Amino acid sequence: MGDSAEKQTKPSFFKGVKSEYKKISWPDRQSTLKQSIAVVVISVVMGVLIAVLDYVFQYGVNFLTSL
Repeated sequence: MGDSAEKQTKPSFFKGVKSEYKKISWPDRQSTLKQSIAVVVISVVMGVLIAVLDYVFQYGVNFLTSL
C-alpha cells in the first residue's frame, strides 16, 4: 500500500536532481589549473613546516630528557 506513494516520489526526485545538475557552473580549465597548483604548493609548504616543527620539538624533548 505504501509502495505506490514511494514510486511516485522517486521520479520527481530524479527530475529534481537533473534540474539541479543543469544549474552547476563548472570552472574553466585555467581556473582549475591555478587552484590545483595552489593546493599542491600549500600542501608542500605545510608539510615542510610540520617537519621542521617536529624536528625542533624532538630536539627540545631529547635535550630536556638528557639533563
